[in-house]
Amino acid sequence: MATTRRIIHLILALCILYTTGTSSSASSDVDAFLGCLSADIPPRLVLTPATSNYSELLLSSVRNLRYVLPGTVRPLAIVAATEATHVQTTVICGRRHSVRVRTRSGGHDYEGLSYASLDPHQQFAVLDLAELRAIHIDAERAEAWVESGASLGELYYAVGAANRTLAFPAGSCPTVCFGGHLSGGGFGSLARKYGLSADNVLDALVVDAQGRILDRSTMGEELFWAIRGGGGESFGVVLSWKVRLVRVPEIVTVFGIRRFRNQSAIDLITKWQDVAPALPRDLYLRVLVQNPQADFVALFLGRCDRLVHILQRRFPELGMTQSDCQEISWNPRAVYVNYRDLDLGTNELEGNVTSYEKAKVWGEKYFKGNFERLAAVKGKVDPDDFFRNEQSIPPLPPKR
Repeated sequence: MATTRRIIHLILALCILYTTGTSSSASSDVDAFLGCLSADIPPRLVLTPATSNYSELLLSSVRNLRYVLPGTVRPLAIVAATEATHVQTTVICGRRHSVRVRTRSGGHDYEGLSYASLDPHQQFAVLDLAELRAIHIDAERAEAWVESGASLGELYYAVGAANRTLAFPAGSCPTVCFGGHLSGGGFGSLARKYGLSADNVLDALVVDAQGRILDRSTMGEELFWAIRGGGGESFGVVLSWKVRLVRVPEIVTVFGIRRFRNQSAIDLITKWQDVAPALPRDLYLRVLVQNPQADFVALFLGRCDRLVHILQRRFPELGMTQSDCQEISWNPRAVYVNYRDLDLGTNELEGNVTSYEKAKVWGEKYFKGNFERLAAVKGKVDPDDFFRNEQSIPPLPPKR
């Protein structure tokens, strides 16, 4: 493992040398941007390719090794924000000096949109929110304020320490961070009962393209709607989220049943597609298919004997018995499906603004009829398209 990481660091170092050449005018913009940052942000929090720990911080979030290869466009700087004013300064300086800002909370982005670019001419900085990770639990009100850099694991631990029968509906990967998870909707094992993570957001603090901090009352309901599932890096930088916590029993039941192709796995998967949507909302039953096997995995908000009764009546073909059950204390277990796919299409510019018509190619695949509404919000809050990446929401052009 250590050898592999050394190789990756070497590749990344070569990549930085390969991709950081700029024209004199671009260099002037970069110098002015860095100078602007230095007025309000301590130098130790602004990392450039010349900084010794730049590669380590950039590499810390890379999930797809394609983005450490030579030719990948790298940020001219990483701002490791530790307070809200650092975010405001980065946005204001970026606008002033033509440097785009890409926001990273946990970096679980397999298309690299939070730390890399497909455009070799784009100057951008990464705004890293990893140190904005405070969590404040109000168990009496069943609410929490969570900063975008906090991980799901940290939130689950904090909620469990405050109250053993409270939870938050989200995914199972403990290193996924709150900002990206909620910006993409946030799917997990409690979704059937309590909806997506985004359905349980009560308020948020956002830095907009003007550098202002807005809450739900000042941003308006359309922007509040858009940030909860419309994707990150389109409308602003979400600093923190106020969320509703939900009730769960102290003891829940889980099971995992594996069936192979010669054990009717294909027929069971077919049956599951009909059965699963009609099951009680306390039961989350998914199937993971890996040829030649299918793993049926469940979380039930109740005891084993009741679960056995439900499945023997609703899905007897699975053959689930009491011995398959395990009763445990509450612990979120789910699949995280919040992935980008650039093969669906990428944005193109028209007059330095993302083309709405070109973006519809991929956008309507993700959001269907909501894509136009998201673009309308973008047109109101960021008409100059400052916050953008290869699959950011474009501003809706004004009607002629």
